[in-house]
Amino acid sequence: MKRYIFFICFIISFAAAAQQYAFELWHEGKVVLETSDTIKGLLKYDIQNDFIQVKKQNKLESFTARKVLTFEIFDASVKRYRQFYSLPYSQNNTYKTPVFFELLCEGKLTVLAREKLEYRTVSSPFYYYGTYSTLVLVNQFYLLKPNGVIEDFVGRKSDWLAAMENKEPEIKEYAKVNRLDFDDKYELIRIVDYYNSLFVKR
Repeated sequence: MKRYIFFICFIISFAAAAQQYAFELWHEGKVVLETSDTIKGLLKYDIQNDFIQVKKQNKLESFTARKVLTFEIFDASVKRYRQFYSLPYSQNNTYKTPVFFELLCEGKLTVLAREKLEYRTVSSPFYYYGTYSTLVLVNQFYLLKPNGVIEDFVGRKSDWLAAMENKEPEIKEYAKVNRLDFDDKYELIRIVDYYNSLFVKR
């Protein structure tokens, strides 16, 4: 029995260690610099440290958020294009500096995101102690206001519904019919895109 438990623990630990995140991979993409120059090639991004690497014809260049206007990648792991912008933002109540944000949705509700790794406690019936700690990719959400102010946003389901003004019944119905989860980043995008579509003049 002890050998079996040890084996399960080993598999869990190995799977966690073997997982690769999108920011660890090279992606086809392009970057637009503050000089308006555009570079196409393979991109690797580091949102937490706000810099990107671009590989083109065996030449490797690095750029901080100060030097970049926007960059786009095709993320093969989720089979979709992802757009990032360098925007002025005050972190930890300091003065504003250029910071990378991913644009998730644009419209009545414009949603931005930043990724970070956090240790989270996960329960497992196969683990000897019942729970274990593992690194998890977490999305921090922000709302971009019409005046350009970027506001931190918690991002719970109740928070999203509250932010969607008087459209809560329609949003709940849309999410229910399409079986969409507010806690799933890409399903959340579908929900917010639907909300924004309700304000498009036809």
